[in-house]
Amino acid sequence: MTQAPGRIGLVLTRASQVLGEEPYYHEFLEGLERVLTPAGLSVLVKVVTDRAAEHATYEQWAARRQVGGVILVDLSPDDDRVDLVRGLGLPAVVIGDPSTASGLPTVWTDDAGFAREAVRFLAGRGHTVLGHVCGPLLFAHTQLRRGGFEAEAADLGLTLVTAEGDYSLDSGRAATAEMLASRPVRPTVIVYDNDVMALGGLETIRDHDLDVPADVSVVAWDDSAQCQLAAPALSAMSHDVGRIGELAAGAVLDAMRGASADIYEAPRAHIVVRDSTR
Repeated sequence: MTQAPGRIGLVLTRASQVLGEEPYYHEFLEGLERVLTPAGLSVLVKVVTDRAAEHATYEQWAARRQVGGVILVDLSPDDDRVDLVRGLGLPAVVIGDPSTASGLPTVWTDDAGFAREAVRFLAGRGHTVLGHVCGPLLFAHTQLRRGGFEAEAADLGLTLVTAEGDYSLDSGRAATAEMLASRPVRPTVIVYDNDVMALGGLETIRDHDLDVPADVSVVAWDDSAQCQLAAPALSAMSHDVGRIGELAAGAVLDAMRGASADIYEAPRAHIVVRDSTR
């Protein structure tokens, strides 16, 4: 039995425990609902563990007319999901850089530019050896962010030490331990690609008998309540995630009405300075 498409679909490819740790998508969903609920629409969220299951979900939703549109997140360069949803006739919006969207509407944040801004901020505070714990490098936004860190560090003559995580607390711990133990030059500040990994890093720095921020400063990407409640409170590159959700909801409503593809620019991120940076 088919249903009227009174819902917007969002598929998250994550291990369930990682998703449970991430406040980003809770704030994002709240923003979606602030716009979609008054329009008489709800959000259908499905968590899967691999891309094959994500593809199957879109095919099922389209065949059964379960959703009126979809929101795509965590795109890779040349991501095949763009052609898939287009072929299925699903109105879709991409959260990410327009280069990944192949003509679909996008809600865009300047990951490379904000990364460069973070490096300039930290250089201005006297840091010359920076650490960056990124998310999965298969994602386009991670590649753009890493490229921004590398380019600005090179321009300013700084040393950049890097490690990769998966947004989980455990990966933040492991990447920080690797960075502190195996490098000849220890970073005086580490920037993490989300707040959860930053919290894991905070624990690991303490386990190495180092002080935050006297020995190592910490900066999170995103700025949830967890950053404010940490001890010490975490400095962060703060994004208005709820507003990004609102923009995404408006964009998918426009797509469902047949509007031409557009780029919806998210509000500028900015550094919020707290006790974790010297």
